[in-house]
Amino acid sequence: MTSTEHIPAKIRHPLRLRRIEVAEIIPLSSTMQRIVFKGDDLHDFVTAGTDDHVKLFFPQPGSDELILPEIGADRSAVHDPRVIARDYTPRRFDEEQRELIIDFVLHEEGPATRWAAQARKGQILGMGGPKASHIVPDTLTRHLLIGDDTALPAIARTLETLPPNHRAVVLLDTRETEKSYPLFSHAWMEVHRCQKGGDETLHALLRHVVLPATDKLHVWIAAEISVVRTLRDHLVNEEAVPRAQIRAAGYWRRGDDDDTLADVN
Repeated sequence: MTSTEHIPAKIRHPLRLRRIEVAEIIPLSSTMQRIVFKGDDLHDFVTAGTDDHVKLFFPQPGSDELILPEIGADRSAVHDPRVIARDYTPRRFDEEQRELIIDFVLHEEGPATRWAAQARKGQILGMGGPKASHIVPDTLTRHLLIGDDTALPAIARTLETLPPNHRAVVLLDTRETEKSYPLFSHAWMEVHRCQKGGDETLHALLRHVVLPATDKLHVWIAAEISVVRTLRDHLVNEEAVPRAQIRAAGYWRRGDDDDTLADVN
């Protein structure tokens, strides 16, 4: 049984569509591209949760013309097959400068990857969201963060917000290194990485790590959807972590050509 004081709060935000402009492109590695966006439409942008996600709208391949969706009364987009949209985590937002940073993982396939790989200053994207933010209560002072390349922006952002009296254990299966994507925190932090070029999985890594005490533990998981379900089920069934203290999201699905977010809690 999870105490109500340990349940994350959900904050809803007004939903609107924005146009954002590429201001700077910063290659982090051969598989990660950082893009800085600016625009007057960011004047009232809010991202309160470290794992918020926005939906970016991309032009059709070979065109710079944006096709943005219509938003229905239920806050969902009206289906339009011409619209190309993918979910991304805001890595950092500077309210004063109206500057938004988003890190793109460069996959082998997909319209978002192709766009990010060729991005240039002055290009315009559409953006919607975040619809809501999940705020972890201060009563949860122990953190288990698990993810792959797609989870790195949210993990890095979370670590940066933790106060010194918190503790974090991080499990990563990523092509990035401490040099290409450094992690920083004022909290005590322990990072474990799957061995490169081997068969080690996040599930195998989880089995060999000493977990923080569950009474004050918040777990955050994001990766391929079937991997996320396996990790979540292991924590609930084998480690007795209360499900309400686990936030799990499938950031992509094997076989799809780009990232699509699915809540698996």
